[in-house]
Amino acid sequence: MKDSTVVPELFVLGAGPGDPELITVKGYKTLQQADVLLYDNLANKELLSITPESCEKIYVGKQPYGEYTPQEQIHEMIKHYAFTKGKVVRLKGGDPFIFGRGFEEIIYAREQGIKTHFIPGITTMQASGFEDIPLTHRSISESVWMITGTKKDGRLSADLKMAMQSNATVVIYMGMKKLEEIAQAYITAGFGHTPAAIIQHASLPNQKSAKGRVEDLRNLAEDNKLTYPAIIIIGEVVNLGLKDSQVNTIKLDEKVLVY
Repeated sequence: MKDSTVVPELFVLGAGPGDPELITVKGYKTLQQADVLLYDNLANKELLSITPESCEKIYVGKQPYGEYTPQEQIHEMIKHYAFTKGKVVRLKGGDPFIFGRGFEEIIYAREQGIKTHFIPGITTMQASGFEDIPLTHRSISESVWMITGTKKDGRLSADLKMAMQSNATVVIYMGMKKLEEIAQAYITAGFGHTPAAIIQHASLPNQKSAKGRVEDLRNLAEDNKLTYPAIIIIGEVVNLGLKDSQVNTIKLDEKVLVY
């Protein structure tokens, strides 16, 4: 039943890559005003404590390759709570508009006559800096491809074949089930030796990672016990980090770049 005294609103909010301190100031203030919080599996649970005591907190997460709350059910919950409670905050890991289905929820809410707000979050790939991996670097990588490792039909995105033909940094989300397929795609194209990294639990105290070559992705994951949630980064930027305080040099276009 709709409450005529309630103003229905939906706030689609990015929780960031994991560290609760990486949420935006606007996101923090929005949580403080939430009447209902619908939160995802990858949203840090510490953020729940920011909401008022009166806020109803409901888990609607999707476990990777496991149990999940159907999207249609989440839509119905948004509608129900917006009209009965007021301010509904949909807290999603990373950035809601980057493989997060956040815009689908905004479209649905607008169709129901619910006022919507979008508050971006730091997407997981930006946490690569914690492993000394810049996404771009002068003379090495001038662009970034963000690719989903698993499309709606379960297949690996065909964009990967185009991305590997460039000098761009390639970042693959939700690709841990596709490591062998990703590696084989690079090997087939003659790029098996391209540097690659896997970062699990980016920005959190239990963050761990491994670096190697894209052709060895599966072994990198198995040897270092890496699993989801994780991102895969492929490109020369992976090898840019200083090791053991040594300064490395690489020759590019007859110029020596020191880093």
